[in-house]
Amino acid sequence: MMKSKKIGVLFGGLSAEREVSLKSGAAVHQALVAQGYNAVTIDVGRDLAEVLKREGVEAAFIALHGRYGEDGCVQGLLELQQIPYTGSGVLASALAMHKLYSKQSFTASGILTAPFRCYQRGEAVNAADLPFGLPLVVKPVQEGSSVGVSIVKEEAQLAAALEEAFRYDDEILVEQYIKGQEVQVGILNDTPVGAIEIVPKNEFYDFATKYTDGMALHIFPARLEPSLYEKAQQVGLAAHLALGCKGYSRVDLLVTPAGECYVLEVNTLPGMTALSLLPEIAAKGAGLSFEALVSQIIESASLSIKVQ
Repeated sequence: MMKSKKIGVLFGGLSAEREVSLKSGAAVHQALVAQGYNAVTIDVGRDLAEVLKREGVEAAFIALHGRYGEDGCVQGLLELQQIPYTGSGVLASALAMHKLYSKQSFTASGILTAPFRCYQRGEAVNAADLPFGLPLVVKPVQEGSSVGVSIVKEEAQLAAALEEAFRYDDEILVEQYIKGQEVQVGILNDTPVGAIEIVPKNEFYDFATKYTDGMALHIFPARLEPSLYEKAQQVGLAAHLALGCKGYSRVDLLVTPAGECYVLEVNTLPGMTALSLLPEIAAKGAGLSFEALVSQIIESASLSIKVQ
């Protein structure tokens, strides 16, 4: 159905993940054109509404990451303009991007997530006041791709970690560090399609590791016994549904030696680059080529708000 429409691939944008988004959008655009879709790329700025109208865009493939793209802002604009788009709606996108609200949603749904405390800029943060001990993870509330994230092993490292996180947000999370396998579950058409294990060469799966070839080992399927592998997939799906996500996502978990599955976050617009995990999971778990995955995603484009 979408081959009869003009598709705008929204990429670039205004967030700290702009460079990654440019790569995702270019790959998506190439895959769409190769399959006969009428697609154009649109580097998203504050004039997006005017550009969409000028280009005559009838459907949008959102290849944005981070703020103003993954957080419900662009989704709301597309709803206003009645342009069907890929991925989750306004509310689910906003919840998933906001780590505090997503963790509260997980907890309310009985989904395991690391114990945490939230702090505003200007509040004093003392390790001794936390109900959990070192090591800690410090992160901005509304950033993706591990931007601004630090692991604190000694109290002397806390001040620098707080400064780094507050560079990106006025609100931060301080979490208990959970030791476990880094497992990512792919969701497509609201169904788990596999779980991949990440073994980073750095201390954790940080920004450089995610987007530098050779900096992490990808193991598919994740090295979990069958029952735990299935549990990880079901926990991933539960997290996706708890936020009201739609279509596709990638859910990041930590799986402990005791078999606990802690949800880190849900990525409503996961990367679509050559090193991205959702395309790899879809290929190995569901037998979908990158082009087939892109086609499935664009064909599911819709509006969340129904006009009477």
